[in-house]
Amino acid sequence: MKAIACSAPGTAPESAGSASALAACERTKSLILRVWIVAGIFFMVLPGTLLGFTNLMAISAHHGAASLPQAWFQGHGHAQAFGWIGSFILGIGFYSQPARGRWAIRAQALCLAMWISGVALRWTASIYGWHWRSVLPLSAALEFAALLLFVAAASRHKRPSQPVHPLAKRGMESWMISVFLGTLGLTAAVLFNLVECVRLALAGASPAFPHALDQRYLVILGWGFLAPVVWGFSARWFPAFLGVARPNSRLLVTALLLNTMGVIAGAAGQGGTAAILLAGAAVLSGAALQLASRLRTSAKTQGVHPSFPVFARLAYLWLAIAGAMGVWAAFCDAHGGIWGASRHALTVGFAATMVFTIGPRILPHFSGIYRIFSIRLMFASLLLLQAGCALRVLSEPLAYEGIVAVAWKILPVSGTLELAGVLIFAVNLALTFALGRTAFASHQGAAQIAD
Repeated sequence: MKAIACSAPGTAPESAGSASALAACERTKSLILRVWIVAGIFFMVLPGTLLGFTNLMAISAHHGAASLPQAWFQGHGHAQAFGWIGSFILGIGFYSQPARGRWAIRAQALCLAMWISGVALRWTASIYGWHWRSVLPLSAALEFAALLLFVAAASRHKRPSQPVHPLAKRGMESWMISVFLGTLGLTAAVLFNLVECVRLALAGASPAFPHALDQRYLVILGWGFLAPVVWGFSARWFPAFLGVARPNSRLLVTALLLNTMGVIAGAAGQGGTAAILLAGAAVLSGAALQLASRLRTSAKTQGVHPSFPVFARLAYLWLAIAGAMGVWAAFCDAHGGIWGASRHALTVGFAATMVFTIGPRILPHFSGIYRIFSIRLMFASLLLLQAGCALRVLSEPLAYEGIVAVAWKILPVSGTLELAGVLIFAVNLALTFALGRTAFASHQGAAQIAD
């Protein structure tokens, strides 16, 4: 049987194959992406948000986190960062690569199986402690092997050669640099996780990273991986989606430089220096994306809620808040409340808001569905997420630092609102896949969404 080859979105087919072969290839890629998305939704809702909500209820009841195992918090974070965001990014990354016959499909299927198994085993070891000395390093090894397979598949992808004027020198675009650095950050985080899981298995007392080590790990995961990946996709899609000017490449590269220096400083334990550098990078990234500039064209809101551009900008406001609170935490935090609020602004206010905003715009199309099931559900999920995140970021420092006692009662409200937003987002995507009108993208349609 002859292997089917197809092109990445926005590129020309490798050969003049039949339209049916190209359609079959697109369909296969879209269906596999759906599996990645469904896996991400599972980890987002169950091991991620529900566990985080349970932890928050216990913290509020006991006015502190001392009564809960640290492994529970780390299991929650791992499910969110790797199981949810990681699955989405790897799935989109594979979809964006040209499928080159059977190897590409099998490699993606193997990567998917290893990645999901690794995250699930980490959940089992962190929450239930089941044979954790064996399961913890096994989960980390599976995740590392899956990422290596993804990188190997990506390395086979070569951009099509285009005629360029002899005097024009075109290097890598700034959005590509950002995504590349984010991929390096993910690789560093996965490798860090593997090394520390092996160390814990050999000499640790519990399946939880020590606090100081975990703080360094979170800098790599949050600012080394999440931030630059989102910046890169924003730089790529915002000019078309929001109608803003093309990103200022010099400013974006400067932001990436500051961010990289901040991540290195944070990983080295220089918290104050890292916080200042990361805060500067957060502000520069928003400026580089021209979010406050005059619109070139009207925003493309077809198939999504009209508030789409507002929430996309709000995400970068949350990023600036995360950076500012990180500086505050580095010099004033005593009980973890300010640090927690800063991380929440980064992961929920920034990263989750971007997923809830951009996801309904691109995920249905890439998955072969005409549009998101309900734009009203999209708006409801975003509104609830913003309300819950605002209450959490405001109340957590007040409660943990002992400033306002009533803030402990606000924390459960924030968790309830965020949980509702997450569940609505998940239901909306599930209904999209189950009931949405099939529109498996032609080659030209895929190019339009990519551009």
